[in-house]
Amino acid sequence: MLKKTLLLLLFCSGALQAQDYFYKKFHPFAADIPTPQEFLGYDIGEHHTRHDLIVAYLEKLAEVSNQASLKEYGKTHEGRKLVMLTITTPENFSNLTTLKQQHLAFTDPSKTVSNYDEVPIFINLGYNVHGNEPSSSEAALLMAYTLVASNHPEIQNYRKKAIIFIDPTINPDGRDRHTQWANMYQGNPEVADPQDAEHNEYWPGGRTNHYWFDLNRDWLLGIHPESRGKLVWYHQWYPNVVTDFHEMGTQSSYFFEPMKTNGSLDPIMPKENYEDLNEMFGNYFARALDSIGSFYFTKEAFDGTYPGYGSSYPDIQGGLGLLFEQASSRGHRQKTPFGEITFPFTIRNQYVSSISTVKAAVENKAYLRKYQQDFFKSALTNAGKSKIRGYSFGDVYDANRTKAFIDKLLLHKIDVYRSGESYVVPTGQSQYRMVQTMFETYEKYRDSVYYDASAWSVANFYNMKYRPLNSLNLGEKVESTENLVTVAPVQKSDYAYIVDWDDYNAPALLNRLQHKGLVVSSSFKPFTAKIGPNGKEFNYGALVIPVSLQKKSADDVYGIIQKAQQKFQVPVYGVPTGYNAKGIDLGSRNVKTLKTPKAAMLIGHGVRSYEAGEVWHLLDTRVGMPITKLPMRNFNRVNLDKYNLLVMVSGSYDLTQKQRDKIKDWVKNGNTLITIGTAAKWAIEKKLVSEKLTKTETDSLAAVKRKPYVDAPENIGKEQIGGVILKVDLDTTHPLGFGYRNQQIPVYKNNEVWLSPSKNAYATVAQYANEPHIDGFITQKNMEEFLKPSASLLISKLGNGRVILFADNPNFRGSWYGTNRLFLNALFLGDKINVPNED
Repeated sequence: MLKKTLLLLLFCSGALQAQDYFYKKFHPFAADIPTPQEFLGYDIGEHHTRHDLIVAYLEKLAEVSNQASLKEYGKTHEGRKLVMLTITTPENFSNLTTLKQQHLAFTDPSKTVSNYDEVPIFINLGYNVHGNEPSSSEAALLMAYTLVASNHPEIQNYRKKAIIFIDPTINPDGRDRHTQWANMYQGNPEVADPQDAEHNEYWPGGRTNHYWFDLNRDWLLGIHPESRGKLVWYHQWYPNVVTDFHEMGTQSSYFFEPMKTNGSLDPIMPKENYEDLNEMFGNYFARALDSIGSFYFTKEAFDGTYPGYGSSYPDIQGGLGLLFEQASSRGHRQKTPFGEITFPFTIRNQYVSSISTVKAAVENKAYLRKYQQDFFKSALTNAGKSKIRGYSFGDVYDANRTKAFIDKLLLHKIDVYRSGESYVVPTGQSQYRMVQTMFETYEKYRDSVYYDASAWSVANFYNMKYRPLNSLNLGEKVESTENLVTVAPVQKSDYAYIVDWDDYNAPALLNRLQHKGLVVSSSFKPFTAKIGPNGKEFNYGALVIPVSLQKKSADDVYGIIQKAQQKFQVPVYGVPTGYNAKGIDLGSRNVKTLKTPKAAMLIGHGVRSYEAGEVWHLLDTRVGMPITKLPMRNFNRVNLDKYNLLVMVSGSYDLTQKQRDKIKDWVKNGNTLITIGTAAKWAIEKKLVSEKLTKTETDSLAAVKRKPYVDAPENIGKEQIGGVILKVDLDTTHPLGFGYRNQQIPVYKNNEVWLSPSKNAYATVAQYANEPHIDGFITQKNMEEFLKPSASLLISKLGNGRVILFADNPNFRGSWYGTNRLFLNALFLGDKINVPNED
């Protein structure tokens, strides 16, 4: 079939023939509606289509047809439009408000409706969340044309019985990065050699968004505008079926659901979802792909355990999420053991599966509607069976971190109430399964190998202390995070100002003050200032801004601080004296002046772009602090003396001895190197520091037991740390621990970096607790032999400088508000850390 496909493409030169390769069976088409080929000026699959042209074509369809409407639901970081094309009949459009109300009635457990087959089914066809998996957006153009322009009875039936939403490009920034690459290196004739530049993007590639994040993991976390816009849209419509089209390795075939068995012991999604519905739709996909001779596989790969994929989030919203994976041509044509795979061929499989999705949904719409209704009703039933009636949470010391967590809850339409100084989330609500996702943790699992994380209790991401409730005392419902945090306006002082370092936004405020020219100090011991009748206690790290020592007038200092407080809503206090009620005074030598960070980060070949992007995103979007991104290819000519901080995230750093010495000498001169994950391991292995990795006794060859070859991937895979939440004991008196009130905090581990505690008694900042497990799968071997004896965070003196070693990523997926502070402390306080020697 592949050879026939190639011959067809070679001999079909006319536009009509080329488009017939995709949708010949759906003639006749309306003559007044342009085909994608006519609009673009080239055949689909001949080139990669830019996102702006995709949007322009959909705009054209909406302009010329009364069966299509286009709406913008957001913009990317780079300003590209995020759009949704709605397709149905003119009659349905004129009645869409009523149809939407009838549709949403099935998501409301308080309503009893039974007109399952009378309301059109709501289908969301989503494409191209990974930018360098481009075939699906081209298929989206074909689907849009087919559904809008075809007058074939089958398509007319779909328009009548469905409201179809086409999201053509979920990740426009990444897509355009890849599109430029593929078109730039496209040959004529096309080059099928896998080693050609066309098939090998330069770092970071087009998979990720502007900040190098994988948006297919962001549905639950909702960090980026692409995801947040889509989530807002999603909770307005609650589609019954949602597609998630991807690509995989060139040597594969095609994958559609059912997936491998869900890894959870007791999945929160109904069994009917991942068994009956997937099997039902799988039969449609198989028949359609069989008819064009395409090969495929199911069940043996991928899993929907993590609820934050585009193919799993709908499953906990009463819908059916569907994953598709197409073997990629990674360009326009590439060799495989069965010949050559072409870009048009990959597009065709995605198009056929899209049509099959609509067909299956329309033909089973009554079943899907009843399923969605039962889903939300069962949420209340399941909640009623639990002894837990709700969860109480909040941090009185950090209102902005609490606010960020509430924002996440509200984004997912979880009901939240304010009760005194705490907040309460009741379990008895239609989003009960999302409540479980946010708060519940697990120790037992059905599987031991995961496509992604096995732990995602989001409350732990935020280091949010919470407790289950057996009874409820609900207060006022929280409808928005606007004005959720209000602090008393700072009062003018001619002496000094004190900033509470406990607040999540305090580093951002500090950065602003420094860049406005103020000199700021940090208190390395707690104290009680004479504020109010009983005084005000300040924790380690409280910022002190002396007025008389600034180069600006008292009025200017006050104006800068006032505007900064208004922006970041951090508690700031003006004080008339440096003589404190308890603890050190403001002139103490334990109040140390802070340098303004001049930070750089190595990026490029060998560096893990995800982690680099997380650092960049954190500093850009929450702190407002610039960081210079140094390409590895330029390392030899980089002058490191321009910076006092260097960040190295996980990666394989192929640096020569001379290059390593360059970093080492720079650190010795009084600067700070921050290493994360495998970069910390690299620093130890390359002897930049004198720390060690945790070792364990290996079994002798004689002790090795013979095992079946077929079990090798499973046995080896389970020893990998896919993603687990662990508890560490933190030294809150250490500058890296400033701002924390509790000595035990959760961290996220998704690597096998095991740091041995330092021989210096003052250098192990965080060590895994005696009972470290909070959530997620980890083998007993890893737990006992590697984890428990290891440290999560070390600092190692090197000359007049220091190396900070994070075993675990404190900025994981832009969501770990609870450990961001560790990293930010390293940036802003690192130069003040002088690890004392015991001898």
